Amino acid sequence: MKNHKAEEKKAKKAEELEPACGDEAQMAAQQGELEKQKKQSEDYYNQLLRLQADFENYRKRVEKERPELIKYGKADILARLLPLYDLLLSAHNHINSARDGGGSDDVLKGLEMIFKEFSKVFEAEGLRPMEPVGKPYDPMASEILGVAEGTEENDGLVIEELQQGFYYGDTILRPARVKIAK
Repeated sequence: MKNHKAEEKKAKKAEELEPACGDEAQMAAQQGELEKQKKQSEDYYNQLLRLQADFENYRKRVEKERPELIKYGKADILARLLPLYDLLLSAHNHINSARDGGGSDDVLKGLEMIFKEFSKVFEAEGLRPMEPVGKPYDPMASEILGVAEGTEENDGLVIEELQQGFYYGDTILRPARVKIAK
C-alpha cells in the first residue's frame, strides 16, 4: 500500500508539474506577444513624434512663405494695372497739349485727380517709378526702343523715356522703354 500511495503521489506531482510546464509555455508566448505589442507601440509613438515635427516644420514654412506669396499676388495685380495707368497718362498728356491749344480745364482736372489717386495707390503698395532720363543706360532696368544722335557728353545716356518703368520694392516690375544717345 505504501508503494501504491507513493505511486499516487508521484502521479499527482507529475500532473501538477505538467500544467505548470503548460503555463510556462503559455506565459512565454504571452510575454513574446507583449514584447511585440510594446515594440509596435514604440514604433507608433515614434511615427507620431515625427509627424508632429513634420507638421510643425510645414506650418512654420507656410507662415514664412505667406508674405512672399502675398507680395507676388500684389505684383501681379499691379502689373495688370500698369497699362491702364499708361493710357490715363497718355490721355493726360494729350489733354495738356490740347489745353495749350484752348481745350477744357475740367477734363484735365478730372484726369489729374485720377492720376494722383493711382499714384497714391501705387506708392502705398510699394510701386515706384523709374527715373532713367539723364542717367547711363541700365540693361537690367530698361529696354532700348530708339537711338538718337548725341554728343560725347551724353553718349550712352537715356535721353527720353517712351514708357515708364516701375520697381516693386527692390525688384523690377516692368522695365522702362527708352531712347538713348549714341
